[in-house]
Amino acid sequence: MITSALPSDASTTAWALAARAGDTEAFEHLVRALHRDVLRYVSHLCADPQAADDLAQDTFLRAFGSVHRFEGRSSARTWLLSIARRAVIDGFRHAAARPRAYDAGDWELAVERAQPRGVPGFDDGVALLDLLEALPVERREAFVLTQMWGLPYEEVASMCGCPVGTVRSRVARARATLVEMVKAVDLAA
Repeated sequence: MITSALPSDASTTAWALAARAGDTEAFEHLVRALHRDVLRYVSHLCADPQAADDLAQDTFLRAFGSVHRFEGRSSARTWLLSIARRAVIDGFRHAAARPRAYDAGDWELAVERAQPRGVPGFDDGVALLDLLEALPVERREAFVLTQMWGLPYEEVASMCGCPVGTVRSRVARARATLVEMVKAVDLAA
């Protein structure tokens, strides 16, 4: 039996390799160890908390179906986050093909009323999300994964399918843009 309080990339990768060999218990350990990371990642990418659970579940279903192809060339975390990224992209494509209807008259007012107010740090969080949202998608993704989540540049490059230098460039440009936007807000205030 494989156990760990705070599983490392090495132990999660070992569980994935054991699952590849047919050990269903190892796959359960892998899911428990990385579920939170996958859920946070898809929540960030899709910005729809209601869809995040479904996308995380879809990620693990896809992983279960393809674990036999996992070779351990990257960590299991990187492998799962890559699958999660594709699940979110496929979700966007599916949603674009089948738009949802909304029955209420003033949906914008309903959304405004549903937003939390007076929560400590909430306004700063909203401001940060607004600033991040203004970044181009590739730069925002590289910045969030490396600077906020602390993932190594090599893993992010593997997940995004680009060279490490490209990730470094995207992060540097995102930082520069964020600094310019904060300065502009400070000057306007």
